[in-house]
Amino acid sequence: MVKTLVTVLDVLVAIGLISTVLLQSGKSAGLSGSISGGAEAIFGKNKASNELFEKLSAILAVLFMTLTLVIALL
Repeated sequence: MVKTLVTVLDVLVAIGLISTVLLQSGKSAGLSGSISGGAEAIFGKNKASNELFEKLSAILAVLFMTLTLVIALL
């Protein structure tokens, strides 16, 4: 029961982590810089939203690693 709950939470965090990484804008120039992240298409070029996505992705990454370790120990 607990392992199933932690696994479902881990999958949800993984989906959130993938979403936040894809929404971040690229930092490089050239061809790969022209194919920008989804955040610019949705929110426009906004430094605050980029910082928010960076912090959120770091938090979700730590949470994902912690939940994965908990699953391994169960």
